[in-house]
Amino acid sequence: MERLRNRPDFLRAAKGIRRVTPAITLEVCETPAASAKPGLLRVGFTASRKIGGAVKRNRAKRRLRAAAAAVLPLSGFPGNDYVLVARRDTLTRPFGGLLEDLASALHAAHAKLGRPTA
Repeated sequence: MERLRNRPDFLRAAKGIRRVTPAITLEVCETPAASAKPGLLRVGFTASRKIGGAVKRNRAKRRLRAAAAAVLPLSGFPGNDYVLVARRDTLTRPFGGLLEDLASALHAAHAKLGRPTA
């Protein structure tokens, strides 16, 4: 996995497929040809001020990074960019629920892309 760090990458993902669960908003788009590497998927994380102060936003992003590290290597498709957006429930939802939310959002997004997961 490679990290998304540039604003244009986040904006392009925001125009792609979006799936909302109680704890996560998932945005998915294909990696542009100039940035694509075989067998590599890219992921970015964001948390707005609606989540809370800096401490809460950082905690939400840490939880999102841990969930992505657990789920994306198994369920993500190389050649896609994934952006995980924190929601208010990201902070309070049990970690198992966070993983289930991410897995269900990935499944729905991949079905919309025409690549259903097993």
